[in-house]
Amino acid sequence: MFVGRSQRQKEEMENALSPSLLPSPASEVAARVSSLFVYPIKSCKGISLSQAALSPTGFRWDRNWLIVNSKGRGLTQRVEPKLSLIGVEMPEHAFGEDWEPEKSSNMVVRAPGMDALKVSLAKPDKIADGVSVWEWSGSALDEGEEASQWFTNFVGKPCRLVRFDSASETRPVDPNYAPGHIAMFSDMYPFLLISQGSLDSLNKLLKEPVPINRFRPNIFVDGCEPFAEDLWTEILINGFTFHGVKLCSRCKVPTINQETGIGGQEPIETLRNFRSDKVLQPRRKPQGKIYFGQNMVWKDGFGDGIGKTIEIGDSVVVLGKLSSPAKAAT
Repeated sequence: MFVGRSQRQKEEMENALSPSLLPSPASEVAARVSSLFVYPIKSCKGISLSQAALSPTGFRWDRNWLIVNSKGRGLTQRVEPKLSLIGVEMPEHAFGEDWEPEKSSNMVVRAPGMDALKVSLAKPDKIADGVSVWEWSGSALDEGEEASQWFTNFVGKPCRLVRFDSASETRPVDPNYAPGHIAMFSDMYPFLLISQGSLDSLNKLLKEPVPINRFRPNIFVDGCEPFAEDLWTEILINGFTFHGVKLCSRCKVPTINQETGIGGQEPIETLRNFRSDKVLQPRRKPQGKIYFGQNMVWKDGFGDGIGKTIEIGDSVVVLGKLSSPAKAAT
């Protein structure tokens, strides 16, 4: 039973329970939020939070920045695994509900063997054209020569640091899965959710367990069965509705040790044995993909989300779920 829920939220719950879904009891708390993460610079270290502000493109400050090569193409750990060694610090109150940057507010970037780089949170004036990441291309805000030289020196090839220009650019997610939703520089979707049960299930099969940072989720939950999140099509966290839109197909990044930047074969080799499309969805033509985690969008994310937060300890209530992973969108 939910106390104080608005009529709108009640209606959302009723609408979620369509005949194509297997309904969960309205009072079922399936899990609780155990960790929250943002990754201000794409493919660099994340920041663990106790509370995170929602926005239409994901948590506030998540994947706002991107390192690009001389052709404007976004760099990731797939090609430059040493990006995992770059740490990011934000001002103490930057993740507060109503905090706004001042002229003196900086993001501080650190890496082994490098002096600290301060990047002003005031938006730069310079525009970088021809920026691209995956299927998207457009312009972005260029963070200047000092940042460019810092990343060039660390990566070992010409680089620039750019910021998503939300005032003039929009990056839609795949309309086949979440029409109308947008992202910044995340791979494809605004949120990635993974459960502790899924990680534990994997680690029982590995000679050397891996931490959750190999998978770079935004929302990490505990208390549910392994891979229960595969089935979640609609959940409620702190009164906010999220849709599970597509299982997360994994690349080589989970094989990279996030503390050393060194890659290996695991955990992808083990995951292939029981988390491949061939295993999970045997009736579909296999594409050689491996799944771990659920991509999500915030249902109410079409408007201004700043000031709306979720936090560690929040319950995860399942409003709708599939009956089998074979029915999950991939």
